This record gives sequence, C-alpha cells and structure tokens, in this order.
Amino acid sequence: MEEHDMHTQSDFDLAVIGSGPGGFEAAVRAARKGLTVCVIERGALGGVCVNWGCIPTKALLRSAEIFRLAGESSAFGLDIEASSIDLARAVKRSRKVVLLASKGVESALKKNNVTVFQGEATFVDERTLRISRDGQEDERLTAKHIIIASGARPREIPVLPVDGRHIMTSREALALKSAPERMIVVGGGAIGLEMAWYYHSAGTKVTVLEMLPRLLPLEDKEVSEGLERLLKKAGISIHCEAAVMSASAGDDGVVDAVVRMKDGSEQKMQGECLLVAAGVVPNSGVLQLDAAGVILERGFIATDGQCRTNVDHIYAIGDVRGGMQLAHKASAEAVIAVDAMTGGNPMPIDDAMVPRCVYVEPAVAAIGASQEDAAAEGREVMVGRAMFAASGKASAYGFRDGFVKLIFDAGSGVMIGGHVLGHGAVELIGELSLAMRLGATADQIASTIHAHPTLSETVREAAENAVVA
Repeated sequence: MEEHDMHTQSDFDLAVIGSGPGGFEAAVRAARKGLTVCVIERGALGGVCVNWGCIPTKALLRSAEIFRLAGESSAFGLDIEASSIDLARAVKRSRKVVLLASKGVESALKKNNVTVFQGEATFVDERTLRISRDGQEDERLTAKHIIIASGARPREIPVLPVDGRHIMTSREALALKSAPERMIVVGGGAIGLEMAWYYHSAGTKVTVLEMLPRLLPLEDKEVSEGLERLLKKAGISIHCEAAVMSASAGDDGVVDAVVRMKDGSEQKMQGECLLVAAGVVPNSGVLQLDAAGVILERGFIATDGQCRTNVDHIYAIGDVRGGMQLAHKASAEAVIAVDAMTGGNPMPIDDAMVPRCVYVEPAVAAIGASQEDAAAEGREVMVGRAMFAASGKASAYGFRDGFVKLIFDAGSGVMIGGHVLGHGAVELIGELSLAMRLGATADQIASTIHAHPTLSETVREAAENAVVA
C-alpha cells in the first residue's frame, strides 16, 4: 500500500470508492490487469462486512455455537461446564478476527500496488474526486474510471430513535460486553435473526417483531415457516405482522415499545435493548453525484447489466447499486465492472445464481426460485425433499432438524431452486450453486456419488426423491 502525499494531485486509471468486498475485489483485479489504482476509504479497510458485518457476526455466532455444544456435551460422553457466554471475551475475540481480516485486505492492496487514501470521497466533476479528512486540507485526484462501492447503512425509522445504548443498530449490538435481560429485535431478516440467535444463546429473553407475514419473507415459505417453528421451540418469541408504533428509553434504561399486533390490538413491550434491523439504505447521498451527472433510482445508483452508470466511465457495485445486498454479489459485480472497463463484454449477473445464507441454528441457505416463485410464474415443477433426520451423519453429530428442498423444471429436469434448512446449510449451498450454474438436472444430481456419511448425501436424496415423485 503506497503512502501518498495529501497535498499533491494524482491521476489514476481507476479510483475505487470503498474497500468492502466489492471495492477490494475491483481494486485488486484492476491492478492485476495493469491499471494504476487507488482506493478511497473513510473507515477501516474492509468496509462494513469485515469490520461491523459479516465477519464479527460470524465470530460471535461461533461463540454461541461452542456454548451450545458445551451444554450438550453430556450426551456425547463428556462433562464440560459452561454456565454462560462471557460476552466481553467473545467480543474481544471477534475484534481480533476483524483485525486479522482487515490486515489481510491491507496486505493484498499493498502487494498489488494499490494506493489507499483515508477520507471521505465526493465528486467534483465526472472525473475528479475530492478527499476530505478532519483537520487536514482537502485533496483532489482524477481518474479515467471510477467505481462506486460505498455500501449501505442501517435504515433509520423515525419512531425508533437510535441512541446507541438502548435503541441500537447491529453495529452497537456487536459490541455489547454483557447480555441484556431482554431484547426486542425489530426485523425478521438475516441481520435481525442472527443477532436474535446470538443473544438468545447468551441468555437474553429475545422477542423478534416482523412486519410481514413470515420471517425471511423472500425465502421459500416451507423454509421460513420451518425456521420459525424451530426458533420458537428454542425459546425465542416471534411475532409476524407486527409493527412498532413507538419506542423510547426511560431514565431507568428500559425501552418501552408499543406494538400493533396482527389482530390490530396494541401491546406494550419492554426490554433493556431494542435492536433496529429493518434493512439498509445506500450510501449515495454523501457522494455529491449531481456534480458527475450520475442518476439515482430510489436512492440507489442506476446501472446497466455491466454495472455502468449513465456516465460511461463511472460504475457502481454492491449495496449502493441495489438488488440483493450481499458481499459475494458485490465481489461478482466488481469482476464484471473491471472486465467491462478493460474492453471485455461480461455477462450480467443472474440473480437466480446468487446464493443467500442466514447463519442461525439451524441455518438457512438458498439459491434460485422458491416454490412460490415458480407457481407465480406458472412453471410446472418437480420438488424433491430429504430430511436430515434420515442422515446418519446428522444423527451422529446431533443436528437432525431441517431438510433439503430442491426444485426442478418439470420439462427439462433442470434445477431452478435449492433450499436448505439445517446445520451445515451454508456449506451445502456451494454444491447447489454449482449445480445451478452448470444447469444440472435432477437425474444428474441423483446419480452423482456422494461420500458417506456426509450431510451432502441429503442433497442427492432430495434430487432422487424429485425424480421418483
């Protein structure tokens, strides 16, 4: 990572705004293609994913998993005493993991001769960026191409005034050093459920509120309803079609919330913490895009299939572009944008080929169409299911809940959707992603030899069940 004099003007082939998964991938790929590249990052290298999202969340969830396993140790012939999760130590470990990942980003950028500027990037015109830092003189730089990978931030809800102590976003929730007695989680999507599971594991009485009719409303109904049953069985309180009308923290540190329930009644709820996990909004407003003439659509940067904006040499990738807001999708878009700007003609991303994961226990992973999607499109399908309860590996490991559900086009037999609810789902999704990418049929998956005993055998069995159904 080259040091840069903050008082000189520099020209680059490519300037990347943001160093998250998309920005990092774009910078390294472009540098390896021989371009001179800079990255402008206002926070820590790695962006939200590395510092306050994907990585620390999974580190904390691993602590929850180890605690759960310790609690079940007697069934495996062991006596391991673990009365609680020490949140302070769990958070300390998670920050070490974050530091390691961030250093990895820094090292890779340095190795590929990418110049890094710390500061806030704004457009002066379509080729010039201003970099602002507190207490220092602004700098301007020009670039032949610009990739905007500025990410997103938690959505603000007027009736839920975040104070960072009692009413908080996931960022604050990732750093609590002690478990609150009660927590209200507003939002039944991936972020809300992962935080709910972590704090439930730590002994907190958790209530999840979701405005829509079911958790993970965009996932297959059978999966989301199955997950809801299992989370309720574990002790998490869940209310769907519930909306928070107001919330405030009193002097005693207790949050009082008024919730409109499914039946239209209003119910008062209390908790030491209320987590707002109701989605994210793009970081586009701070960029002064008007100066470059870049068009927005509902706050997101409008692009074509190759991530190109209405200004030919400016691209946008990741959360700020819209669509599924996933780190691996941002990385894939980075490849497309760099290849397009260097003379290639890459194919646009097919959202049906982007896997989705939720890291609770049991986990959820999916790719492609749900059964409801297929029905809405009027497609004739074959559906195959296989339960983990029938898996020798799942029984041996003590994770028998859940299933694999595969959806195939009835005419061609080609897989159009794959859904997993169960332990190890996020690892099994790789096989389903490859099957989708290669256009595999039910027969081909069913006839593929899978090692025994493995959880992946359940994938083969689901495909076989679709064939014989």
